Amino acid sequence: MLKSDLIGILVQKKGITQKQAEATVETIFDSMTEALVRGENIEIRGLGAFHVKHYEGYQGRNPKTGEVIPVKPKRGILFRTGKELRDRVNRTAGQPLPPDLDRDDDDDDDDLDGDE
Repeated sequence: MLKSDLIGILVQKKGITQKQAEATVETIFDSMTEALVRGENIEIRGLGAFHVKHYEGYQGRNPKTGEVIPVKPKRGILFRTGKELRDRVNRTAGQPLPPDLDRDDDDDDDDLDGDE
C-alpha cells in the first residue's frame, strides 16, 4: 500500500476532498516523523509501536585495509507489531492472498542484485 492509496481510501470512506485527505495524511506522517526525530516512541494500539533505538559509537575496521575507523553513535527505528495485528495476519497464514492484495505487478524489484 502506498501513501496515495491511503489518501484514496480516506477520500472514498470519509467523503472528503483529495486535498483534505492529502493534508490529513501529511499532518499525521509529519507529526510521527517529528516525534521520532525528537527520540520519542510512537504507540498505535492494535497496529504496533515505533521505537527509537540508540546505538553507541565503536571502533570499526575497514575490511579491505584493516584500518581502524571510528563509527559514530547513531539512532535507528524499530517497528514492533501489536498483538491484534499479528493475530489478524497469522489467522490467514497459509491461505492465498485475495487478488487485490497480491501485488506482484508493482515496479519495485525485490531482487536488488539483479540476478533473476
